[in-house]
Amino acid sequence: MASVASSSFLFLLLLLGLSSIMAKKTYIVHMKHHDKPSVYPTARDWYSANLQSLSSSSDSDSLLYSYTSAYNGFAASLDASQVDALRRSDSVLGVYEDTVYTLHTTRTPEFLGLETQSGTSQGHNTLALEQASHDVIIGILDTGVWPESKSFDDTGMPEIPSRWRGECESGPDFNQSLCNKKLIGARSFSRGFHMASGGSYMRKEQEAVSPRDRDGHGTHTASTAAGSPVPNASLLGYARGTARGMAPQARVAAYKVCWSTGCFASDILAGMDRAIQDGVDVLSLSLGGGSAPYYRDTIAIGAFAAMERGIFVSCSAGNSGPSKASVANVAPWIMTVGAGTLDRDFPAYVSLGSNKRFNGVSLYSGKGMGDRPVSLVYNRGSNSSTSMCMPGSLDPSVVRGKVVICDRGINARVEKGEVVRDAGGVGMILANTAASGEELVADSHLLPALEVGRKVGDEIREYVRTDPNPTAILSFGGTVLNVTPSPVVAAFSSRGPNLVTPQILKPDVIGPGVNILAGWSEAIGPSGLSQDSRKTNFNIMSGTSMSCPHISGLAGLLKAAHPDWSPSAIKSALMTTAHTRDNTNSPLRDAADGGFSTPMAHGAGHVNPQKAISPGLVYDASASDYIAFLCSLRYSPQQIQLIAKRPNVTCSRKFSDPGQLNYPSFSVVFGSKRAVRYTRTLTNVGEAGSVYDVAATGPSSLVGMTVKPTKLVFKKVGERQRYTVTFVSKKGADSSIRSEFGSIVWSNDKYQVASPVAFAWTELD
Repeated sequence: MASVASSSFLFLLLLLGLSSIMAKKTYIVHMKHHDKPSVYPTARDWYSANLQSLSSSSDSDSLLYSYTSAYNGFAASLDASQVDALRRSDSVLGVYEDTVYTLHTTRTPEFLGLETQSGTSQGHNTLALEQASHDVIIGILDTGVWPESKSFDDTGMPEIPSRWRGECESGPDFNQSLCNKKLIGARSFSRGFHMASGGSYMRKEQEAVSPRDRDGHGTHTASTAAGSPVPNASLLGYARGTARGMAPQARVAAYKVCWSTGCFASDILAGMDRAIQDGVDVLSLSLGGGSAPYYRDTIAIGAFAAMERGIFVSCSAGNSGPSKASVANVAPWIMTVGAGTLDRDFPAYVSLGSNKRFNGVSLYSGKGMGDRPVSLVYNRGSNSSTSMCMPGSLDPSVVRGKVVICDRGINARVEKGEVVRDAGGVGMILANTAASGEELVADSHLLPALEVGRKVGDEIREYVRTDPNPTAILSFGGTVLNVTPSPVVAAFSSRGPNLVTPQILKPDVIGPGVNILAGWSEAIGPSGLSQDSRKTNFNIMSGTSMSCPHISGLAGLLKAAHPDWSPSAIKSALMTTAHTRDNTNSPLRDAADGGFSTPMAHGAGHVNPQKAISPGLVYDASASDYIAFLCSLRYSPQQIQLIAKRPNVTCSRKFSDPGQLNYPSFSVVFGSKRAVRYTRTLTNVGEAGSVYDVAATGPSSLVGMTVKPTKLVFKKVGERQRYTVTFVSKKGADSSIRSEFGSIVWSNDKYQVASPVAFAWTELD
């Protein structure tokens, strides 16, 4: 059988060599690993020896990557006829064109209750916990790292864990000696990017192949997750204080998979593959793409392999909110993280000639405008590019010496200020539209500028329209703490429902993701614009890219506290202890419209690490549970094999409904059914002899909820108990009803184990 497979594969590769003159693209080829002929010592030998030996000399670099841990297969530069030939092979499970993913772009430890003090947190000494996290390794897949940042100082750190198999790769601008006991690994993966850029990965490229961060995003996320404490940190004076990561004693390994044109699936997969082999404990990916079946989702496939090896995977939910069904990275074995605000703000003010004064936000740090009113202009004509201050859209004769109102949207917020400045404007009011609502994101502008919400923006626009001589003065208020209410769900944070599996509620949680101070690359100014010559060691950024590494770092702390916990148990602890009230004890609000938020936006709620360290009970799930889940999606054995990398998946065990997975939240989709019944299993990680009572809440006029039993008794630590909950849609409830919400909470005097419940009557509610 092996010789037949070998012969057929050799014949296919011979065909591949005949079509080198045709246009080539990068493809990821998923192989039936168990078909590998024994004559080849390794899978790479099987892929590369045959492929390269049968290629012409000019085609010798066709094989880009050989994957072993995250994926069974390889990435190669292929033309259409080669792809067709591979797809006809019995040894090939699938051939998929490379896709591009995008990046989802201080005071947080204190806001989350993690400041190191002489206290304990739910029975865990905080200092002892941070010391234990010396053995935790957090892998960051991003734009690389700026190793000279003080956030990666290794003073006082013990020797690198002996199990670590990673390394620091050298490059034209990166020396191996730049790594240390804090930054213990740095690698780069660029072959997919280079092939997509029209070159060969073997030829010299303009963008240096090294782990060095020329963008800033990767340094920001890495230092957020596990940056060392840096006193007196700030962005040009804003947010001054001690900057530290969530797990400041954990180790960092940087995997550069994102380049100037994006993050290519082939490179991401190579980074995940290597990180798994290197020995990371947590993988953090602040990037994503659109929704796709799990067997076509590169990150989901790599994350499954990581989960099987006990690695916790945290991903950003995306910045496409407040649109419904916009959430990314929705596989249930991934922690999907939305974004909320902090209790810190950067106020700025606009005073109009009408004697009205409005509040906004800004991180502008240059010379102010003074106290003299300046003419105010708003170019709202038939051409919306002018009102949005798109490049080249402003007439210098109209805006010179004036403050310009720019509508938010389309191009970058800081770029609008650059456009105004280049046209001779002296200031900018960035005014939200209906799409961005009342959400305010502070930016490090190149000229005096601030952002205001939609309502204020409309008032200022109307003032300019009706006043014959409109004027404005802009002023800046520095840093303000203890802002209420907070947290508030960010309007940009992507929302459910989950398009791939509506029965799994996503996002899972929210974390701090607005105006976050963290380490930065000195290769680029804080605005990210090429004309920005300012240099700073720290920057303030917003996005689910920022909230994701918060949760990655917290997962590292939980891993240190509970080394034997599975990734699912860690996820459960973070979800069931999350809070759904802000610092005024009001339900969480949504910045999109100012109203109350829902689990479609905030999932289980805002993370509460102090409680997550000791959650009482957890909802655990194994790889076999996830396979039973995949079987319930009616995927073919071949499609499941793409994800689970097992040759003989029979689906002899499968759930009757995907929502039957032992997940810490519920998403009930009635569809044509009147009743939905789910069974969950809780594992006692608290004390022996624990007793819990249940409280179920929901829209009682629409849904009946019955939980059996209503009391759970755990005699031992580690004991498991099951319960069943039945949801019945009452008469009168129909498909015209929008989503409704409830909760199931198991509690005693010490613990509250809470699960959100979302109800929908059609799959897109």
